[in-house]
Amino acid sequence: MQQAVAEFSRRATQIAVVTFQDGPIVRAYADELCVPWPILIDRGRQLYLACGMMKVRFMDMWDRAMWGGYAREVLHGQWPRWPRADPAQQGGDVLVDPNGVVRLHHVGRGPADRPSLETLLAAYIS
Repeated sequence: MQQAVAEFSRRATQIAVVTFQDGPIVRAYADELCVPWPILIDRGRQLYLACGMMKVRFMDMWDRAMWGGYAREVLHGQWPRWPRADPAQQGGDVLVDPNGVVRLHHVGRGPADRPSLETLLAAYIS
């Protein structure tokens, strides 16, 4: 999504990353990925639960998309690291407009299940 920073900025859209981790892990994540947005910490995972983001099944954590992501990393000379976080915690994307209307609510089936940039932008326009 970072490639779309300019587009979301042009649309006066504010983005925030929500995580249940804190401390050095979050700082390392933000530094490694050059995250330009605020990072909100939900230690108790109340927001995750309110958005229907529960725990995934073991098989969902290791789906074809996840293996494809690992393969791409290896092809680029990077060995995948074991996750520092809870790998079973579902993630997702929620797009809320300035009036509080939820325009998109996507709960990921696994770590690699994310809506495309086009889907996010289309939901924003709707």
